[in-house]
Amino acid sequence: MIVEQKKVNFEDARGTIMDIFTKAPKDHATIIFTKKDGVRGNHYHKLTTQSDFIVSGSMEIFGKKEGEQVRREVIGVNSFVIWEPNEQHSFRALEDTVFITFNEGLRGGEDYEKDTFRLDVPLHVQYEQEQQST
Repeated sequence: MIVEQKKVNFEDARGTIMDIFTKAPKDHATIIFTKKDGVRGNHYHKLTTQSDFIVSGSMEIFGKKEGEQVRREVIGVNSFVIWEPNEQHSFRALEDTVFITFNEGLRGGEDYEKDTFRLDVPLHVQYEQEQQST
């Protein structure tokens, strides 16, 4: 996972403008609302790159690449996360959270499940097991 903290590009008396990404077209975008303690994800995509931008709230995110241990980070407003193909990922909301998911690849509309591969054991459980064994 790549985590970036986005900054305001322009500000005046009317408010602010912030670029989420530039020169990076996406195939699909979705707004997701997750209630506190809600868990999402626990899957990976073989062909799709997924990016997530946090609009409000905060989440624990968990990511795992093949052959590596689970990585955990806490992210909040204006955080932007990029998940590469084959990178397992999941989210646990620490408070009510709104985020936008952008996809480059199949994952959108009727193709939502065509490139989604579910995990047998949730990543936060794997993370907790790894922490106990060290």
